[in-house]
Formats: sequence, C-alpha cells, structure tokens
Amino acid sequence: MKFTNLFSDLYISLTTMSHSIESIGIIHSPFAQKFAIPRQPGLVTAAQAQIQLHKGYDANTVRGLSGFSHIWVLFLFHENLAQGWQPLVRPPRLGGNSKVGVFASRSTFRPNGIGMSVVELIEVREQNGSATLVVRGGDWVNGTPVVDIKPYLPYADAIPQAQGGYATAAPIETLRVTFAAEAEQQLQQLAPSYPELELLIRQVLAQDPRPAYKRDKPSDQVFGMQLYDLNIQWRVADQQNIVLNITKDF
Repeated sequence: MKFTNLFSDLYISLTTMSHSIESIGIIHSPFAQKFAIPRQPGLVTAAQAQIQLHKGYDANTVRGLSGFSHIWVLFLFHENLAQGWQPLVRPPRLGGNSKVGVFASRSTFRPNGIGMSVVELIEVREQNGSATLVVRGGDWVNGTPVVDIKPYLPYADAIPQAQGGYATAAPIETLRVTFAAEAEQQLQQLAPSYPELELLIRQVLAQDPRPAYKRDKPSDQVFGMQLYDLNIQWRVADQQNIVLNITKDF
C-alpha cells in the first residue's frame, strides 16, 4: 500500500513537472523583424546567420560538430511568449481560413514557445575560448535565444516515406522579383557589405511574405521589410514583386 501511494505521488509529480530553461546562445540573423521571415527553414538559402554561444559554453561544447553538414537548433519564440497560445491556429498553408490544432502546426504561438529548425552548418568558429556557429537557411528574427543544438543525423532524421499532411511540398514560388532602376543602383552600392544581398532579397520576396488574405487582391500598396539594417520597399504588380528602393538605417 505504501509503495502504491509512493508511485502515485511520483506519477502526479512527473505529469505536472515544471522546468526552467536558460538560453545557451543568441542568433544574429539578417531578419530584423518577424515580417518577411520565411515560414520554414531552408527556403531562403541565402540567409546566413551566426549562433553565438554564451560565456560558459566554450569550444569544448562544439568539439566534433564541424563533421556534420547540418544541425538542429532549438530556440524560443521570444517575441510571442507574452501573448500566450491558443489550442487552434490558422496555418498560412491553408490560406489562413481553416483551423488545426496547435500541435498539428508549426505555429509560433505554442504552450512553451519552443521552435526547432534544421539548418546547414557552414563553419564553426572558435576564438578566445568562445564558439560561434555560422549557418545557412535559418528562419529566425535577429536576437532569437537558443536553448539547444544537436547534430542532424541523416540515417535517423531523414524519412523519405514520411507523410506531410496538409503541407506535402515546399511552397511554390509564383512571383518574379525585379528591381526598379533606383533600387538597382542602391543594390550595387550596398551589395559588397552584405553577404549575397541580391539573392537574399529575391528568395525572401519569391516566398510572397504578404498576409495570405492580400495575395489575391489587386492593390497599389507599398510593402516594407528590414534585412540587416536595410529598409526595403516593394510592391506587387503583374504577378511580380518590384523592389522600389533599398536604404540603409543610420
């Protein structure tokens, strides 16, 4: 009888367990705001980011990691935590009209605010005992806190026969991207200071970052986004994104 009660108490304790998580690093990303961030990792390969590990997570913590081409990054949707979560969400892939359960989605509004992305590992930098990972294809806003890093294992993590539910394939890029004359000149001046800037802009806009409800409606609206410290404005006309200007914050 005592054993049964002890087991019951242990079960209740485990099912209601709370655990605090501290970040191990921070992400320096070209996406200065949530708007225009790709909705999944790997869609914008020109997006390079740096994962800077905090003091205490030195070079020893990433020893051997450079032998892997890709890594899993677990992080916090820190800008959404204060807004809480809902059991039902509207995935953009369903046009923002149909609801599914939060656990059947990649929604950023989650009970514990945890996200995960697989990205390409370009370089492991070690300097003065600290470690920084350079990665490609991330989908994070600048300043995102990292809570864990794991190597991607192709034999275990790649499942060719897996079913994708309502998201069976990558989004189709339907809009061409062109640059107005003024934006073209600005791009030529700024490109040397930003890695793959033209490709980054093209890949982000090809995903059509506009809200789903605006995609099928004609409009002369000018949209804006921030990449690095650059303000980029564009509009949509004749099924193409036209970049109007690219200016630098001072």
